[in-house]
Amino acid sequence: MKVKVFILPKKAVVDPQGNVVKKVLEQMGYDHITDVHIGKYLEIDVNGDKDVVVRQFNESCHKFLSNPLIEDYRIEVDD
Repeated sequence: MKVKVFILPKKAVVDPQGNVVKKVLEQMGYDHITDVHIGKYLEIDVNGDKDVVVRQFNESCHKFLSNPLIEDYRIEVDD
């Protein structure tokens, strides 16, 4: 199965990379953009029980893959 992990800065956290991308896109004429957030995306192939995998990846995101003070994460598992 494939685990997809999406990690983004929390909405309240300033995202300097996102701000730069937003400004450049606006300069290119894309004037309807209201906000840009740049984060991390991981795809990991695993074997095992889906419930165990989800629990383990929630734990790893909280302890290692993300910084829970400034980032939110979402996990998707495809069979």
